[in-house]
Amino acid sequence: MAIPRTVTTALADRPVAGAVCLEAGAGVGNTTAGLLAGGASRVYAVTNERKHAKSTLERVRANADLRTDSPGRVAILEADLRDIPLPADSVEVITAHGLFNVVPPADLAPIITELTRVAAPGCHLVVDDYEPLPDDAAVADLFALENAAAELADGRPMLSFYAAATLQRLFVGAGWEFDRTRTLLEPVPWTETHLEAHAEVVHSRANRLDNALGERLCEQADALVETIGSESVGEMYSLAFRWPA
Repeated sequence: MAIPRTVTTALADRPVAGAVCLEAGAGVGNTTAGLLAGGASRVYAVTNERKHAKSTLERVRANADLRTDSPGRVAILEADLRDIPLPADSVEVITAHGLFNVVPPADLAPIITELTRVAAPGCHLVVDDYEPLPDDAAVADLFALENAAAELADGRPMLSFYAAATLQRLFVGAGWEFDRTRTLLEPVPWTETHLEAHAEVVHSRANRLDNALGERLCEQADALVETIGSESVGEMYSLAFRWPA
């Protein structure tokens, strides 16, 4: 599987070769694959979801390079990012690619505190995420429905889109030195596959609710996927920071 261009673009100006790295929120392992391809000496892929740990492991094995022992350079940690099981001052490059849009506001501060704790002197941090969507974006209606289903089932939203300026201010406030920003995608292509994945989240949460309400939410999600089809809108940005040496 190819490494997404957004990952290679975000890492292009970071000193990954030979570095101990942390992918915060491993997802399907796209950034872990990018860090390995960039020559990282060690990658800790941290996720609190077993299915993501499994998909990241499968991704690493599929891209295995026996010459460089790429699987042997990865440790997949099933852990909460609010309590990372790594020593302080131990990581030289940290990435959070598409992480913070699934982090509720209440968890921002403890996650930033933990990422800061494990950062070694001179550590590089790359944060890639999405600007809030414009009000007239059709996909925003599906994401709002997803948040409603999640809040009803879990008591917290599924998606929170933070402006680049907001995350920049929070990390600088934690002591990080801002390095640069760049645009990774504009507009962002929200494909039919993406929309179906978000509709699946609505279904999974709706299944826990009252039958009539759950069925209504599912019907609305499916209708939005069919109506929207796909849409290109919004921006994906990349922020880079340095921890003081």
